[in-house]
Amino acid sequence: MLKKYEFILKNLDCANCANKIQNKIAENQEFQNVVVNFNTLRLTYEAETENKVKIVQIVKSLEPEVEVMETRSKNQEQDNKTAFQIIRLVLGIGMAGIGFLAGLETQLANSLLLVSYFILLYRTIGNAVKLFKTSKSINENFLVTLSCLGAYFIGEHMEGLMVIILYEIGKILEDKAVNKTRKSISDLMDIKPEYANLKTDSGTQQVAPETVKIGDIVIVKQGEKIPLDGMVMKGEANLDTSSLTGESALAKVSIGEEVLSGSINVQGMLEVRVTEKYEDSTVNKILELVQNATDKKAKTETFVNKASKIYTPLVILVAIFVAISLPFLGGISYTESIYRALIFLVVSCPCAIAISVPLSYFSGIGKASKRGILIKGSDYLDSLKDIQEIVFDKTGTLTKGKFEVTKIKVYDEKFTQDQVLELAQLGESFSNHPIAKSILTFNQTKVDSTKVKDYEEIAGKGVRYKWENQTILVGNADFVQTNEKIDGTAIFIKVDKELVGVICLQDTIKEGTREAFQVIHAQGIQTRMFTGDNKQVAEKIAKELEITEVQSEMLPTDKYQEMEKLLKNRKNSGKIAFVGDGINDAPVLAISDIGISMGGVGSQSAIEASDVVIMTDNIHRIIDGIQISKKTSRIIKQNLIFAIGIKILVLILSTFGISNMWQAIFADVGVTLLTILNTLRILKSEKREKI
Repeated sequence: MLKKYEFILKNLDCANCANKIQNKIAENQEFQNVVVNFNTLRLTYEAETENKVKIVQIVKSLEPEVEVMETRSKNQEQDNKTAFQIIRLVLGIGMAGIGFLAGLETQLANSLLLVSYFILLYRTIGNAVKLFKTSKSINENFLVTLSCLGAYFIGEHMEGLMVIILYEIGKILEDKAVNKTRKSISDLMDIKPEYANLKTDSGTQQVAPETVKIGDIVIVKQGEKIPLDGMVMKGEANLDTSSLTGESALAKVSIGEEVLSGSINVQGMLEVRVTEKYEDSTVNKILELVQNATDKKAKTETFVNKASKIYTPLVILVAIFVAISLPFLGGISYTESIYRALIFLVVSCPCAIAISVPLSYFSGIGKASKRGILIKGSDYLDSLKDIQEIVFDKTGTLTKGKFEVTKIKVYDEKFTQDQVLELAQLGESFSNHPIAKSILTFNQTKVDSTKVKDYEEIAGKGVRYKWENQTILVGNADFVQTNEKIDGTAIFIKVDKELVGVICLQDTIKEGTREAFQVIHAQGIQTRMFTGDNKQVAEKIAKELEITEVQSEMLPTDKYQEMEKLLKNRKNSGKIAFVGDGINDAPVLAISDIGISMGGVGSQSAIEASDVVIMTDNIHRIIDGIQISKKTSRIIKQNLIFAIGIKILVLILSTFGISNMWQAIFADVGVTLLTILNTLRILKSEKREKI
């Protein structure tokens, strides 16, 4: 049986290297579903046994400096690494500066220059040699080494030195920028409670949330995070749930109400009875989703990864062609043609593209999670911008799903209103449907369901059960086979073959939904509604929201079949999304291009079936998700156009002898740094923009 294993790859600072490690491990049939995530430095795979020894061997054969760790290394270690790089850089520059002042023609100057080359280049040469020796492959370390040594041997000593100096400066800044991005997203998702105040017979004990059991009581003081999902047993408090839902308004909770882990107690004190283990808690589900999200790569990212396999060898072949052919074509010396070929090698390093693309998707997913939008992969984030049609469920999605009983009508004089209501409550006591919950809580009277036998729920229709030797049907008009016409939502009750009564209910549209639909329609996105409710109610809601097409009285299978038709008959490449509550709509959520669950933070079925989970009932979050998708895509395009454009420009200029290695190194590390800084803009935006 396969198990999932996870490690942290310390010192992994190259996106191309991450791809090579992933591909190399995946070649071994012992390891399945291998993913190396450069953004989070995580290596995950499935295997029958952990076999860390073999994993370490593979990683070391490709990247000797990378350490396979059980847990993430501390920031202090990263700071020490950066400090060492800076000291080495300053020492190398200092040696070169003394040599330059002494005069380049002297033996002392040449000796100092060689020492400077060694200090600055030894790490890069070492990585290139080890990689080639262990895996017979080459990367940017080889390109930079070849360029620097080539420049030295053709007499361009200072040019070669400046390449490695600027390269090292760029790598230091690049590492800091990448780590800043990772830290920014880590801060966004810093929702894991560090401890729980467990109530014991002798007082309270501070323990790890993972050790708390279902049924235990935990105390949450003012300023603390709720460690696990549970129910308030004592006290009341105002909770900040923004890290979970993106909503800034405080939520007031009191005895009997459910609370979610990760919420912050702003004011008050609570005693909470734990209802879920930590691994099943809301906060852990969210963290797992966000951590795993960028494992699923978008098409752009996948293309970049595949292209990188052949890119570096191709670059070297072209550089060799440039070095050999230019003396014949341009009438220049071999020294000059080799110099231009070396410029070509420096410019062609693929870091800017390899790093900025996955980092952009990582930032977009992190930003979405801060707004209460859980996107399960880079591919889904990429697809959100292409939505051209959205199909909405009604109950619990567009409407509150909290039905109010407006009238109880009795058809058989043998029954009273209370008896009709009791029969309905007996049947609905086993259902999780919003209508069932509304009927059960109407008069706050508890019913004895122990005598209910042969209970059966028919999806989209109603329930059937036996009670006191009578067959009871509770459901819609079709289910009980009646022609009675009732305005609004109606639940009929039939005893044996006699229709005895009907319960009339009313649902209302959620706040802010009308405004959200105005924005959606303004963007040219077509809207539809699939609902199991009756035609009259469905058309009334659709008219209020200006939904273009509506289909009512649908069973879950009907919704599935209609979605299949929509997907099959679409006329372009635009995406079709389905938005539901994640309970009865799981099949449709799964088949649609993008399945979006509303208010699904506590629903396991929503998380499993959908591609995007909106952790509130706010339709505006869909607009936010599309906005983040478009901004992420826009920044990726900017990075690609800028990086490729600058590189092509410098290559053209170098071919004609106009650019030198200074411009070449900017076209490599300088462009990489600028694309990373541009990527950080994804995290900066806080206001809701027009999509």
